[in-house]
Amino acid sequence: MFITTGDHETPGAVQRAKELAGLAGVPYVSRSRTSLSRLAERYGDSDILVILEQGARLHRTGREPMTFHPSMAFVRAKRLFKGENDAMLDAAGVVPGDVILDGTAGLGSDSMIFSIAAGAEGKVLALEDSLPLWALLYEGLKHYVSGLPAFDEALRRIEPVHKNHLDALREMPDHSADIVYFDPMFRDPIAESSSISPLRTFANPNRLDAEAVQEACRVARKKVVLKEQRGSGEFDRLGFTATVRSHTKIAYGVISLDT
Repeated sequence: MFITTGDHETPGAVQRAKELAGLAGVPYVSRSRTSLSRLAERYGDSDILVILEQGARLHRTGREPMTFHPSMAFVRAKRLFKGENDAMLDAAGVVPGDVILDGTAGLGSDSMIFSIAAGAEGKVLALEDSLPLWALLYEGLKHYVSGLPAFDEALRRIEPVHKNHLDALREMPDHSADIVYFDPMFRDPIAESSSISPLRTFANPNRLDAEAVQEACRVARKKVVLKEQRGSGEFDRLGFTATVRSHTKIAYGVISLDT
């Protein structure tokens, strides 16, 4: 992967691109009004993160580009601010001040909701082992503006970490988080979730490993939560008790540790 800007190389976008390239350990490439396809050929890399004046976009040759956007997380957030419940938060039992590890962050939709619930006194670590996705997530969480200040503040509080969740969990002390959460990519895509199809291009497709769950149970003080399709055999395979949501095809599995 390398990082560049849009056709109009504004000073702000160039600075952001260079800073992120340094953090990610990848090259920064001056755009110089060169097409992305030509840049990909020149540098022998099909993954390109484009820093725009307002936002960022991830490209892979021959694939649909992906722009950072909170999507349904913004709708869920507005419901939370109105005092409505959220099924994921109910399953996890989040309270203000909780330390939450999102082991499979993707573009951070669930991390955003966790951050709102945990509040300024809490902490959300968003782990993503795909470097292109992590870079897009980092840039989005830092710079995305929704027009809703409380939501934007929740985004800024999230700490995006480029690391595989199992590696990270192995390094964490016992009982160092309140909740560990996993949302592995569904192996059988849900039709109405087609908006996440570009994410599948970059995300780790592997199913959750039993060792990761064991480590999560060691690290978590309160709960380990798994998001899967309703009726998924993953809940039984990994030792979760499923909580069914009758109005959707999604369910959350829970391992309670604080009883």
